[in-house]
Amino acid sequence: MTGELRDEPTAVVVTDTETVFEGRVWNLRRDEFTYGDGTIVREYVDHSGAVAVLALDGDDRVLLIRQYRHPVGFRDWEIPAGLLDVPGEDPLEAAKRELAEEADLTAERWDVLSDFFTSPGGSDEAIRIYLARGLAATAEAFSRTEEEADIEVRWAPLDEVVDAVLDRRLQNPSLVIAALAAAAGRARAWATLGAADAPWPGRSRPVGADRPQA
Repeated sequence: MTGELRDEPTAVVVTDTETVFEGRVWNLRRDEFTYGDGTIVREYVDHSGAVAVLALDGDDRVLLIRQYRHPVGFRDWEIPAGLLDVPGEDPLEAAKRELAEEADLTAERWDVLSDFFTSPGGSDEAIRIYLARGLAATAEAFSRTEEEADIEVRWAPLDEVVDAVLDRRLQNPSLVIAALAAAAGRARAWATLGAADAPWPGRSRPVGADRPQA
């Protein structure tokens, strides 16, 4: 097979769908669908989707935040990120909100850096990563609670972050993908960036929404 490498959206006939577990943040959904000559049943995390922000200052330093993540038992270094938890929420506005809430920053310039699926075999979560530049402090600091109450902030050179990723010292997927995409994009004079309002075909459905049928 030749041609451009590209993921292919594929519609299937969903013959039955149900929410088998309803959680505080995400649900577990079971779909029965036809594929090939048979019927398949799959269970997966029904996710709202999310955005993440690689904030880059004029000295090519990346804003990192470290916070506790209970499922893995680590305080891991991350970039600001958050759920699209309002149906129909504009992802760019969500990214601006997360940068302000988690880092007390605004940005003059926004571009799409990368889109990815976190775990396509077990979740429909899609994440869009934005590159934010022209940074400035917000007028007021945001009041944080729970895991965000003791967020640690650090500015690190992009090259240092990439080295830490390649040395397997940083493992958060949004940070890993963002750092490598930013390094590759910078080497190409940022020709790889997308418009801030670029279409996002892989965006997750709102939690509880039926999967479109063929």
